[in-house]
Amino acid sequence: MAVSKFEVTARSDFADGHSWGEFGTYEQIDGLLTFKVDPENCANRSIIDIDHATTDENGLVTFTSDIVILKPTHLPPSRLLVDVVNRGRKRAVADFNLASPNLEPASAIDPGNGFLFNRGYTVASIGWQFDIYRSNALMGMDPPHLTRNRKLITGTNIVEIRPNRHLTSSLLANRIHRPYAAASMVNTNARLLVREWEDGPDSEIPRSEWCFAKQVRGKLTPDDEYIYMASGFQAGKIYNVIYEAKNPVLTGASLLSVRDIGSWLKYGEKDSPISGGVDFAYAYGISQTGRLLRSYLYFGMNLDESERPVYDGLLPHVAGGRRGDFNHRFGQPSQQSGPGFGHLFPFTDYPHEDAFQSVKSGLLDNQARNGGMPKIIYTNTSAEYWRGDASLAHTHPTGCCDVDFPNNVRSYLFSSTQHVPKSLPQDNSPGPDGSMGRNPFNIVDFRPLLRAALVNLEKWSEDGIEPPPNKHPRLDNGTAVTRQVALNSLPEIPNVFPPDPNRLWRIRELDLGPEAESGIGRYPVIEGGDYPAFVSSLDKDGNEVSGICMPDISVPVGTHTGWNTRDPKTGAPEQIIPMMGFSEFFAKTESIREAVGDPRESLQKRYKSKQEYLHKVHLAATELIKEGYLLEEDLETVTRNCGERYDEAISRRRL
Repeated sequence: MAVSKFEVTARSDFADGHSWGEFGTYEQIDGLLTFKVDPENCANRSIIDIDHATTDENGLVTFTSDIVILKPTHLPPSRLLVDVVNRGRKRAVADFNLASPNLEPASAIDPGNGFLFNRGYTVASIGWQFDIYRSNALMGMDPPHLTRNRKLITGTNIVEIRPNRHLTSSLLANRIHRPYAAASMVNTNARLLVREWEDGPDSEIPRSEWCFAKQVRGKLTPDDEYIYMASGFQAGKIYNVIYEAKNPVLTGASLLSVRDIGSWLKYGEKDSPISGGVDFAYAYGISQTGRLLRSYLYFGMNLDESERPVYDGLLPHVAGGRRGDFNHRFGQPSQQSGPGFGHLFPFTDYPHEDAFQSVKSGLLDNQARNGGMPKIIYTNTSAEYWRGDASLAHTHPTGCCDVDFPNNVRSYLFSSTQHVPKSLPQDNSPGPDGSMGRNPFNIVDFRPLLRAALVNLEKWSEDGIEPPPNKHPRLDNGTAVTRQVALNSLPEIPNVFPPDPNRLWRIRELDLGPEAESGIGRYPVIEGGDYPAFVSSLDKDGNEVSGICMPDISVPVGTHTGWNTRDPKTGAPEQIIPMMGFSEFFAKTESIREAVGDPRESLQKRYKSKQEYLHKVHLAATELIKEGYLLEEDLETVTRNCGERYDEAISRRRL
């Protein structure tokens, strides 16, 4: 039993005692979980460095995680959904209940329309990430550290720094996360490399020009968690610091925490607030944690220490075709763009031979060998395709042809959408990494499709009812094309500046050194040939033709993309801003269209009235419901959203 203690820190009525259908009121329980795992148990054998982790007097690896549970107050819950929180932030309730994730105080949970609660879910959010600066709003964990002969371990680490403004000092971490401190201030072999774009060549900055320090009230102070350069880090460039670091943690504890919270609640183990357990358990991860769930599957983690299956279904959302830094020495869960362990082959679920080495493997090989295989639904937006990795999950590594998914898997592209949807009014405020987009961000709200995916996962796992077919770009029908081909077919929309095709993100063959199999990397990574990247082909308006097309796309009032170029203010305007797209409305009338030189038909020519437009929206949404990609209960929401965007498009002045 891996969960040894549950310490409740707060308990309260959720949503002021609101009652949710047949399941009644809910309560919120905040607490701290203590895990004790056996490093000798075969279920833990894939955790890198577990034999070097600190242990208690019984030889068990011990760590703690924050947890927040929302459960029915009186009735036994029918289902469990584990929210694998994104960078410390709870996301499941906001995403499925169509609620706002941005409340004050930041620790509050908006119940939204109660979708999950009306379906009887217990929702458990787990703080699995050890490099989070924990707070009332951000959940995290205290991981075990590594030792060798009772001495702290050191080793080579690499940190990527991507400034969006001029900086003279930066944390030795991706974004604002806890760094691995430098082993010494001298660090004789440390290097600082810079490249102009994602896939560009590296140049080395002389060691004499930078040091491990930061400025405090105008004074330069040595600091083993910061890097300082008097000339500054330039906006839009990409820097990599390679240095001797100290005090690594057991990064794989992240995978253990996700597995063992599911097991603890599903089977109603010691101190569980669900004494009788639940019949079905699901896990949801978005972006970073979608990649964590792909890693969870890759390492075959879905059997607990008692050899019981944990999750019946997994929903990795916007994970693309990659994994992440979740199970190797000096791993950084916050890292998502720099080449490393998370970018390694394999990408497809079924085993295929690598394009560059005589190796044949698949993402699900270990889980298939171990047993406990869950049902899986992958959902992605256009942004994961445009960053160069999502298509790798369903094309051969050589790019020769499509490959199928196993029978227990479905995969859907939400057409012409971005990583996280924005809403009206449009803006181009900083994206997830702090960079600015040149055009207003994409406003297509795909969350109703995500809700349908979860319900389909339930029906599949609980009743054996198969979900609708995969929907994503394919080579065999011409809907999967290179990014260059897609850009060439894009209409010349006024004030839209496409990216430089030669400076797009891509996944390459990587050589991480002779100890990579043991989770120890050699840096800088040696990069080889690039894997193929495909996106959806476009229609005459620049909207995508493959995937699940919301009425916003099949009955459009504008062009919506999964890419957006960087605002010149944050540097590198020829490159895309990570994870963001744009929405550019059609001109209201033909005269306005002609005056601004817009090749796309005007709204006036497309629709005689708002009533006609909404009728077409209703028909398109009804067809999605019939096919199983949309829930009937969301018809009104989808129609209303489209109506609001129609009103916004009509109100725009383009002269």
